[in-house]
Amino acid sequence: MTRHIRPGRTQAARRGGRQGAEWPVRGAHGAHDAPVLRAVGLSRLYGRDETLVRAVDEVDLDVPEGQTLAVTGPSGCGKSTLLQLLGGLDRPSSGEVWLGGQRVDRLAERALARLRRRAIGFVFQDFHLMDELTAAENIELPALLAGASPRTARVRTAALLERTGLADRARRLPSELSGGQRQRVAIARALVNEPLVVLADEPTGNLDSAATHDVLRLFDELRAAGQTLVVVTHDERVAATADRVVSLRDGALADDTRLGAGGGTSRLGALLDWEN
Repeated sequence: MTRHIRPGRTQAARRGGRQGAEWPVRGAHGAHDAPVLRAVGLSRLYGRDETLVRAVDEVDLDVPEGQTLAVTGPSGCGKSTLLQLLGGLDRPSSGEVWLGGQRVDRLAERALARLRRRAIGFVFQDFHLMDELTAAENIELPALLAGASPRTARVRTAALLERTGLADRARRLPSELSGGQRQRVAIARALVNEPLVVLADEPTGNLDSAATHDVLRLFDELRAAGQTLVVVTHDERVAATADRVVSLRDGALADDTRLGAGGGTSRLGALLDWEN
């Protein structure tokens, strides 16, 4: 029988109904509202004087709800640093980050941690699964930490396991899963709290072609369902399925391209047909 993690009730859970009012939620934005994710003059500097490095340099970026945005550029150009700033994993040296119409870069650490749990889903190149937990438990844990009841966490997890084609792997440990399966578990984990935005850092970087196709299909389904995605990638196959591609050079935005009509589904289909 699958074990179910039961941590102590979080501060957000103890507040009960207040947590929904405190944090932005999906579907709360009309067509005329601010973008779901926004960066204004965002910079991250390291060092000083002659050792100063501008990892992210005065980036302005708006991401509308439901858009899939690919962030590309050469190694060391600031892609991952930008994603960390957008997701509240790092603090900017200057500038602003807005999520769901609220400024979040000035939040205290505890408040920022609660925001990350409830409103942002993260997907990493190296999966970052907990080795001692099963696939189901890895997905379930963030929901419990965000204050969901054990029953709600189980129901969400079961639905995501079905959605990602992993229902028959629910009780497997990460060591018993392939790389592609582990990344699908990580994507399901990112979705369990129904986040405003999913931030993915090189999600296909450690995957073979077959596993990459599985992840691309899953991202395309999320896009069709209206999930906002920001994906950092070197992989042209990933960038080709986005609605929009921005390129970074030396920490600054160098290009911003909206891809042609037809949507990610037709582009993905064409890509897979070509590779087959």
